[in-house]
Amino acid sequence: MALTLGLATVVAVMQTRATISGSAIHLRMTRFWGRLYVINYAMGIVTGLVMEFQFGLNWSGLMHYTGSTFGASLAMETLLAFFLESTFLGLWIFGWGRLNRWAHLATIWVVALTAYVSAYFILVANGLMQNPVGYTVVDGEMRLTDPGAVFANPAALQAFGHVGAAALVVAGFLLAGVSAYHLRRRTAEQEFYRRSLRVGVGLTLPGLVVVTGFGGAQFGIMQGMKGAVFEGDAAQVARFQEMMVATYGPGDYVPPAEPVRAGGIVMPALCAVMLLISVVSFVLMFFPAAVRGLRAWHVLLIAAVPLPYLAMLGGWVLREIGRQPWVVYGRLTTAEALSDLTPGQVRVSFFGFSALFVAIVVINAWMLARHARRGPEEPVVTPVAVPVVSY
Repeated sequence: MALTLGLATVVAVMQTRATISGSAIHLRMTRFWGRLYVINYAMGIVTGLVMEFQFGLNWSGLMHYTGSTFGASLAMETLLAFFLESTFLGLWIFGWGRLNRWAHLATIWVVALTAYVSAYFILVANGLMQNPVGYTVVDGEMRLTDPGAVFANPAALQAFGHVGAAALVVAGFLLAGVSAYHLRRRTAEQEFYRRSLRVGVGLTLPGLVVVTGFGGAQFGIMQGMKGAVFEGDAAQVARFQEMMVATYGPGDYVPPAEPVRAGGIVMPALCAVMLLISVVSFVLMFFPAAVRGLRAWHVLLIAAVPLPYLAMLGGWVLREIGRQPWVVYGRLTTAEALSDLTPGQVRVSFFGFSALFVAIVVINAWMLARHARRGPEEPVVTPVAVPVVSY
C-alpha cells in the first residue's frame, strides 16, 4: 500500500508538470515511474484477495462480532475507493493519445486521491480494532451507533497521517535508489535520472519529518500495557495485568515482549538512519558537479531502498503484536476471533497464506527490478499525442 500511495502522488505531480509546461522529459518520467506504479498496484490487488480469503477462513469470530463496524469500513473501501480507483487507472493506462491531455491528467489525480481514500478506510477499520469507539453491543455483536466517532477516531487519523507521509518516503527512496543505480552505471539517460534523483531526495526529507511527528503523537494514545511492555517497566506491566484481570477476568494480558520491543527499536533506529541519508543527500544535490562521479553515494542510495519497508514493518509489529491478546482491544480476544479450526488446519492455513504472501513479494520485487533496470522508453515528440504503452 505504501509504495502505491507514494508513486501515485509522484506520477500525478510529474504529469501535471508535463501537461502545464509541455516538458517531454517530465512526460517520459511520468510514463516510466507510472509503469512501476501499475506493477505494484496489480500486485496489491492480488494481496488484497488473499487477505479477503484469510478473513473468511480464519477469522469468522471477528467477522461475526464486528461485521457492521469493521466490515462496513472495509466495504466502503472497496465500493467507494477501490472500484473508482481501478476504473480511472484503466482510463489512465489506455487513455494515452486518446483522451484530451487535461482529461487524461484528471484521471491520474482521481487515482491518486482515491488511493488515499482507500488507505483511510483501511486505517479506520484498523483504528477500530486499536481503539473501539462509536458502537454498542447488541446480542453479542458490535453495532455502529456513531459513524462520526469511528471516522474521527484518533487511532485512525494519526495512523493515516503517519502512513501517508511514510508512503512518500518509500516512493522517494525508490526513485533515488533506481536513479542512483543508472547514474552509477553511466547510462545514456543521465539527465532523466538526475531529475528523478532530485525528486526522490526532495521527498524523503520532509516526508521523514512528518512521519516522525505523527509517530511521536501515536505514542500519546498507545494502550497502557503496550507502552509498559515496550519500555520494559515490570512494575507497570504487573499493574496493568492486575487491572485487566479485575476488568476482564482471569487471563494473560501481557503481549510478547521481544517482538514488541524489537519493532519499537527498529522503527526509530531506521528512521534516524534514513534521516541522516536524506540530509546528506539533500546537501549533496546542491553540488551536482562535485558528486557526479561519487559512486559511494550512489551505492548508499541503492542500499537504502529497503530501509523504509523495514521501518514500516517494525512499526506494524509494535502496533499489532503489542495489542495482543486482543483483536478488538478490550472487547474481543484473538482466541474468540478465530474460526472453529483444529490446530492442524490453522497450521496449514498459516503456512499456505504465508507462502502466497512470500511468492507475491518475490514476484513484485522481481518485476519492479526488471522494469527499473530497463529504464525509460524512447523519447516522445509531444506530450499530447503519444503511442499506447502496454503495461
